[in-house]
Amino acid sequence: MIRRIASGMVLAATLASPACTQERPAADSSFAAVVARISETGGYFDSDNIISNESSYLQVASQLAKVGTHGGVYIGVGPDQNFSYVALIRPSIAFMLDIRRDNMLEHLLFKSIFAQSRNRLEYLCRLFGKPIPADIDLWNNRSIGLIMAYLQQTPTDSASVQAYRRASNDRISGFRVALDARDRSVIDKYRAEFVADGLETRYSSLGRNNRMDYPTFGQLMLATDRAGKPIGYLAEEDAFQYVRSMQQRDRIVPVVGNVAGDKAVKAIGVYARDHGLKVSAFYLSNVEQYLITRDGGFDEFAANVKTLPHDSTGVIVRSYFGRFGVAHPLFTPGRGTISASMIERVDSFLKRYQAGEIRTYPDLVFNGFVQP
Repeated sequence: MIRRIASGMVLAATLASPACTQERPAADSSFAAVVARISETGGYFDSDNIISNESSYLQVASQLAKVGTHGGVYIGVGPDQNFSYVALIRPSIAFMLDIRRDNMLEHLLFKSIFAQSRNRLEYLCRLFGKPIPADIDLWNNRSIGLIMAYLQQTPTDSASVQAYRRASNDRISGFRVALDARDRSVIDKYRAEFVADGLETRYSSLGRNNRMDYPTFGQLMLATDRAGKPIGYLAEEDAFQYVRSMQQRDRIVPVVGNVAGDKAVKAIGVYARDHGLKVSAFYLSNVEQYLITRDGGFDEFAANVKTLPHDSTGVIVRSYFGRFGVAHPLFTPGRGTISASMIERVDSFLKRYQAGEIRTYPDLVFNGFVQP
């Protein structure tokens, strides 16, 4: 089912009108140039989002299938939970958009590891500093349970850690994204955290109490849809290989940008229109909560969404953490989850916003969502 797409990031020059006789100069289409051209100045967020804290994030799979969300352009905030959405939606291109520059740097780390890994186990060995077994090619079709057992039973190896670090840094340099000493130290910090904590790696907040009920990396690997089936990008080899193919062809592009900013979201919309694509999904986690209740910018965000080309299958994916004293109708107790995840059609969101029906965050999340 993997769609074969022409390699590389081709931002084709287009004519201003059918009557034009002079073409626009072609923009630099390299991976690094696209990252730089779409990115805007980064901002601050008070959490070190090394992994997600949304154990419910895959429970939107049935809604995505119901709406028919597939292909096109994917946009998502945060780190590797996006890869599972990419594996489900199978977009032509995916933009990892986040206000934190550190998120872009973490995605460069992931990209460098994908570039060297033949399968899920090798990827995780390189991420966690475990020695790669000699029979690595025989692990392609082994269960996620066996892969996790190998990682749990195999000690971290310092020689492997150093070798992986050198190889990863060489790959990152080859991506040609402009990095300074601080950037490289952040990449090393993230790498060290994955090595130190392995499958127990958790989301952490800065200056706030960190909740021990946040899911670990291992628990997120086993996250399920509403039918109880693990469907993350590391649960099955086919899903991993789709994401890997996207990484190899520079079709997963990390950029720095504010969803309420004046550049990045609009630039992604221009890219989509220039390539005859629609935005299939915009994953926001609970960013809208901060825009409405703390930071401001919700009106600017809605205006940005309006600029994105989409059709009736285009959706917003969001999460709700129950911090307003009311459980969400989509919350599923008993599975160790602290969040509820949902989708809303972009058309529905824009209609509700334009009608003045979204004044509070509960207005946003308790209405308009697609039923499973």
